[in-house]
Amino acid sequence: MTHTNLIRLVLVAVFVRLLLLAFSPLMDTTEARYAEVARLMVELNDWVTPWFTYDVPFWGKPPLSFWVTAVSFNIFGINEFAARFPHWLAGMIVLWIVWGMKSRSDATDASYPVVLLIGSVMFFIATGAVMTDMVLVIGTTLCMRGFWNGLYGALARRRSERWLLFIGMGIALLAKGPVGIVLAGLACGLWTLISGNLRSVWRDLPWIRGGLITLAIALPWYVIAELRSPGFIDYFIVGEHFHRFVTPGWSGDLYGKAHANPYGTIWLYLIVVVMPWTILLPILAWQTRGSLTGAPPIQSTASSHQAVDSDSNVSTVPFRNYLILWAFMPAFFFTMAGNIIWPYVLPGLPALALLVGSWLTTRVNQKIVRLNLAIGLLITITVTVSFNVSMPLTGRSTNLAAKTLIEDYQSQMPGDRPLIYLGQRPFSTAFYSRGHAQLEKTPEALVQRLNTTPAYVAIRSSYLTYMPPALLENLDRLSVHGHFTLFVTKSSHVAPPG
Repeated sequence: MTHTNLIRLVLVAVFVRLLLLAFSPLMDTTEARYAEVARLMVELNDWVTPWFTYDVPFWGKPPLSFWVTAVSFNIFGINEFAARFPHWLAGMIVLWIVWGMKSRSDATDASYPVVLLIGSVMFFIATGAVMTDMVLVIGTTLCMRGFWNGLYGALARRRSERWLLFIGMGIALLAKGPVGIVLAGLACGLWTLISGNLRSVWRDLPWIRGGLITLAIALPWYVIAELRSPGFIDYFIVGEHFHRFVTPGWSGDLYGKAHANPYGTIWLYLIVVVMPWTILLPILAWQTRGSLTGAPPIQSTASSHQAVDSDSNVSTVPFRNYLILWAFMPAFFFTMAGNIIWPYVLPGLPALALLVGSWLTTRVNQKIVRLNLAIGLLITITVTVSFNVSMPLTGRSTNLAAKTLIEDYQSQMPGDRPLIYLGQRPFSTAFYSRGHAQLEKTPEALVQRLNTTPAYVAIRSSYLTYMPPALLENLDRLSVHGHFTLFVTKSSHVAPPG
């Protein structure tokens, strides 16, 4: 396996991920929910307040990921590809930022972190999934690159690179809120204390002017959002950034449910997120044991204590420590969090890829290294493609998305007969019906509605045994789509339950 072929395989992975964007429907709950928020942004032409439904504002996240999705909808139309494309592009931007941190010193040094990053199964999936996390990773990665290169990059690059720190903070604030700044700030702050470089950090970075840039990027939206929708700041800052992480099973979530997990689960997530490398890299370490090149394990663009005018390969323990803090800060930060999900570790993956990539360059047999990297990347591509292809065959896509049910309803040429969900309306239903699918929360309310309005009715199949007989007697079963059964009223009148 040559270096050129390894780069070609990366391009194949990128292209395959692009092709998969339109292959499967938007899944409940995350993808469909955030796509629907963006769709409402387009329909209502409201680019300030994200909306959960037509009458409920969405205070759970800032708008940047919704903005880029909404722009994509305006360009490509409202469909799966348009919803996912900006998040695929965000993944490409993260790869480009990581490549840029190493490419001037050595192309091989730069390629290994890129392979490790795109080959991590959850990064590969998140590159193109409708979430807020990949846009956040752009912000945190820019922060960390700007901090380091603003201090120790080549002199010709410092003046421009240092501003990335503050641009990244602004992006993080608009992508997911203060949590992005906290993760980057803790890593940079601890590194500053450990390395004893507080004076140079304060002196060499434009904190005041840079802070103004951050505020100029993010503050206007926060102010306008609170004025438009009073209560947003309290819920978002106190609820989403305090109770969500420290209150197990937090019941204040207005838009879903808290993900209660045992403390420390985030480390298990990290192990899973970087598969297949958690299996292949220990094997590679055993294969190449004792075969070191003698090259320094971590190479930075410059010495941590010298100002140079060009990128150089000077071994730097501070840079290694910087990568370690960056890579593992999300896991440390969320170790004692009560409510976590797997994307929380994503901001640390670029640093972990840089760290492991530098270690790989110390192996003597680079052919074995490149072969293992190629195998890992092929595994990730194969697993992801197989999963996407198998979803419609196994019915999993129908269970996780309402697309086929909505298509079945629309094929009936319903005229003025609405589609009404009983008890629960999935987010994908709102997206694929363009907001037209309605909801009745109880059988009694549905019966009362059907007394005057002939309709199509979707009921979760597991609920059917609990339905009033008088309701089911006046419904004709049409089809089953995953967890839901589609009915149509036999007449314009349904008798009340006895």
